Amino acid sequence: MASTTDMAPAAARKGARVSEKTREQELEAQVAQLQDDLKSIGETLRKLTGEKAGEVRDIAETEFRQLKRRGRHMVEEAQDQAGEYEQQLKDTIREKPLTSVATALGVGFVLALLTR
Repeated sequence: MASTTDMAPAAARKGARVSEKTREQELEAQVAQLQDDLKSIGETLRKLTGEKAGEVRDIAETEFRQLKRRGRHMVEEAQDQAGEYEQQLKDTIREKPLTSVATALGVGFVLALLTR
């Protein structure tokens, strides 16, 4: 029959195997928890990125609308000024037709000399 001293190493080995299995199970549980945490972090980042992209898009659209309004306003002002200059020119021609014709001839002559 086996003595207690012969059985002790076998029991110790069996206890070591159980201990290793327990450690492996704990590690597997920790790895599974880490994977869940990483998935959760990834989802949170996707949500934040989507929200920030939406905010940036809204800001860009607002700025675009403002720039568009400013551009229209500037075009309207330029058209108004051009209309005023045109009206002033017409009034001047009506008031002083001979001076206007002489000025036009002079400008035409100067341009002809410059383009030769």
